[in-house]
Amino acid sequence: MYAVIGLNGHQYIVTEGDSITVDSLDVEEGKKLEIKEVLSIFDEKGESVTVGAPYLTKASVVCDVVAHQKGDKIRITKFKRKNRYERTIGFRPQQTVLHIKKINA
Repeated sequence: MYAVIGLNGHQYIVTEGDSITVDSLDVEEGKKLEIKEVLSIFDEKGESVTVGAPYLTKASVVCDVVAHQKGDKIRITKFKRKNRYERTIGFRPQQTVLHIKKINA
């Protein structure tokens, strides 16, 4: 069973047993998280599809918060020609790793 969930303005396709990396969430490690913003649910063979408007009312996805981590470094460079001006800044986004336990349809 597949589900499309909405989380922090992003959409993710998940199945039971998947681990996904999302933008930072304010939840402690080891806690359970229930996501009620389920956009659609598909069965294994794609025979039945349930689509919400915009969300499904009775559907939810239960997941565990595995870890909080930093993402890959992103380099930002500013440059102005003819002025000998160049500046480089690095940024590492905060991320949360979720393990999908169950999809409730």
